[in-house]
Parts: sequence; C-alpha cells; structure tokens
Amino acid sequence: MHIISHHFPTFSAVALLTVAAAAQPPAAPSAPITPPQINTPIDPPLNPKLPTVFIVGDSTARNGADLGWGDHLATYFDTSKINVANRSRAGRSARSYMDEGLWDRTLSEIKAGDYVMLQWGHNDGGDLGGNKPRGDLRGDGDATQDVPQTFGPMMGKTETIHTYGWYNRKYVADIKAKGAIPMFLSMTIIDEWRPDASGTMHLQRGGGFDDVMKSIANELHLQYVDMGGVEADRLEATGQVKAKLLFPIDHTHTSAIGADLNAQSVVIALEEAKSPLVPFLKEKLPIPAPATAAAK
Repeated sequence: MHIISHHFPTFSAVALLTVAAAAQPPAAPSAPITPPQINTPIDPPLNPKLPTVFIVGDSTARNGADLGWGDHLATYFDTSKINVANRSRAGRSARSYMDEGLWDRTLSEIKAGDYVMLQWGHNDGGDLGGNKPRGDLRGDGDATQDVPQTFGPMMGKTETIHTYGWYNRKYVADIKAKGAIPMFLSMTIIDEWRPDASGTMHLQRGGGFDDVMKSIANELHLQYVDMGGVEADRLEATGQVKAKLLFPIDHTHTSAIGADLNAQSVVIALEEAKSPLVPFLKEKLPIPAPATAAAK
C-alpha cells in the first residue's frame, strides 16, 4: 500500500517517520552500489488494442521489488486506455542495453502510436572495458574508440564505442522507424547536497548527460521531460535530513516509497511538458510551487 496520497505530491511526514522507524539509513558510500536485481520480473502481456508507454532505463527505473519508479508509474495511468510497460534493467547504460540485445527485444514489441521514455546516465560514465563494460564516450557527435573486450556480450572482440549522444540518437531513429514517439527523461537525482553562495544546501541537478539529452531533444523536436528537476524541487522542499531517509541503500537508489515519489515526479514533469501522455492519466497531480515558478 502506498503511504503517499496521490493528491499531495509533497512528502508525507507519516511515510518518512515509517521509514525512519524501520531503520536508520547508513552513510552514503563514495560510489553508488547497484542493488542486485534477482529474478527479473516476468512482463505481463500487453493489450494489442491499446497504445503502450515503454520505460527504458536503468535500476533507478526498475530494480528488485518496487525499488524503481517505473514499477509504480502504472498506478497513475488509466490502464484501460494505455499499457505501461517497464523494460528497464538494473546496471545498464545506453550502450550496454544495446550490446546485450535488450533493445532489440524491446524494439520488437513497439508498434506505431506507442510512446518510449528513455532515461540514461547513471551508468554511462563507467568503464569502456573490463568486467563492467558499460561506459560510452562523453558528449555527442561521431567520435569513436575501439576497445578490446574481455567480458560481457562482446568478449573476445574489439568493440567500436560511440558517444552517449550517438546511442541516444540511434534509439530515437529506431523508435521513429516504428512509427512510435520517443521522449527523453532527465536522470533521477543523487542524494548529494552542496551549499550555494549564501550557504543554503541544494541538490546537484542534471549534468553532462542531461545536457546531451536536452540538446538532442531541442534539435530533433522531441519532448524533454525534466523529472529530475521536479524531484529535486520536492526533495529540497522536504529538507536534507528527511530526504536522506528515502535513500536507504546509497545516494542513488531509493526505497519503494522513494520510487513511488519519483513516479509522481515523472507525472508532474509530464504535466509541465504538456505531454501527449497527460490525457491517459487517472488524474493530474498538483504541480509544487517551486516547479511552477521554474516553469514560468
């Protein structure tokens, strides 16, 4: 049962106290640790008569039981009018999701009139080779680097690695070729705070990966849904101490309550972006004051 009311997108004191009573969260490690995704959920069949919104991303969208926001998003949609299909996979990047054949599998499900949410970045700064070959080249453009692979699906081969922008442009091209509609989501927020000039603590927002997504979206006239911006506004309104309770594993991965709050942030960001998905919502969520001011 979700503790947070769908009518109040600010964080519930009851929910935060429940989390606090359960366990005191450990200090965040210096690097995010991806929680193990055991027994990847079996995806239920999709109603072929309905459009589908696909979620394609990493562990922040899908991991274990209800720890990713993508597993909560269907709660906010009228699923008699649209399918919600979470095809994200923990630990993947824009590059490795393709390398492992996951994209080909998801692409085979997509039909004309569907929507595809793409959200990457948390794993794209990783190694180009080694035992976790999931990094890609920074930025956009046609730069490449040939890297011998000793692990994973390309083991024993030399892989030509492209830029983060190149992979995302390929996703977009593949989606459009199916007659479906691609959209980019900004990254979920990491629980890292820094003071501004006045000493007020703020979360770190966006960065190079989000900037690339936003630039491509502007160039190709795609929707850029800033769910990370909405999430940051809401976490800052809650305060650093209470927000930390939503990150019991590390500074990247949330609790199930945090995942549901992130799903709400996606819905609010869709409303801000005037997305064509808004008519499929059960009801609109109120836009928090900071997000409203930013939109203006």
